[in-house]
Amino acid sequence: MSIVERVQRICLSPNTEWAVIAGESATLSSLISGYVLPLAAVGAMATLAGSLMIGLGLGFAMRLAIIGVVLSVVSVVILSVVIDALAPTFGAPKSSSNAAKVAAYAPTPAWVAGWFQVIPFLFLSSLVEFIGALYALYLLYLGLMRVMKSPQDKAVGYTIVTVIIAIVIWAVVSYITSASAGFGPTFLWSLGG
Repeated sequence: MSIVERVQRICLSPNTEWAVIAGESATLSSLISGYVLPLAAVGAMATLAGSLMIGLGLGFAMRLAIIGVVLSVVSVVILSVVIDALAPTFGAPKSSSNAAKVAAYAPTPAWVAGWFQVIPFLFLSSLVEFIGALYALYLLYLGLMRVMKSPQDKAVGYTIVTVIIAIVIWAVVSYITSASAGFGPTFLWSLGG
């Protein structure tokens, strides 16, 4: 299956696609190299083009795009570890492979929406990215039930706790990454709102 087909299926028919994904074998590294990096790279190119269109320098725009790719990969790794670690708490069996699949595929609509950064000065791009992020949370919820096999009555709590822990860890990683790329602490918070 091509990446385009997977993106379409996970976004348009997630219940069916999560069942297919649950039966597939995958490793975190194969998911990162074969799915996460290509999607993050397209988003990075959109960020680069959009940044250049609004007059940011090439060096700054390239660092911004690279940080986006790095954060995408790190976020998937962190999310995978968090999902696997929390599994027994929410009635799901531990499975690093299944956790990796959920972590890699759930953010798909957020990455697709990130492609709209090519037109960053339009309100529409922010709205599309917000909708993509919300839909990614719904896909996370479905993935925790369908792939991690969390009982439906515990899946909402599993989703909420996973998201809270991942946000805290992501904020720390973002701060370290942006600081090491030469952006100050205010840069991180300007990205977050």
